[in-house]
Amino acid sequence: MRRTSMFAVTLLGLFAICGIAAVADSPMHEAGPYADCAKACGQCAMVCDACTAHCAKMLANSQREHLATLQTCQDCASICGTSACIMARTGPFSADICKTCAEACKKCGEQCEQISNDDMMKHCAEQCRKCEKACRDMQASGGTR
Repeated sequence: MRRTSMFAVTLLGLFAICGIAAVADSPMHEAGPYADCAKACGQCAMVCDACTAHCAKMLANSQREHLATLQTCQDCASICGTSACIMARTGPFSADICKTCAEACKKCGEQCEQISNDDMMKHCAEQCRKCEKACRDMQASGGTR
């Protein structure tokens, strides 16, 4: 399955899990900070989950330096997934979760960058930086819908 198709399916699944209805006048149908943030958070959650699985394999191969990244990526994935749901429905806790998500992504990105000789870790750090930026942009916009 192509990466774009996989992302679309994952994002739709995430939105379904969050209980989001596809209503024509929904703020998610408009470009803007909520939509941008929801998409970035959904993508980051998916990559952090994949990185968690990668780190587990590395741990199984006695690469103990992956323990910290496994835990960080696991928590970051959970926070990003929750953030994507709240952003998608433009919930009242959007600013709060965005702040938390940005900080989690910053820490996760820093942790993953410490293992610089690993392509998965680099990819995770890049996605975390993108998500952190989207969350900071969302905060800076004041959450305008």
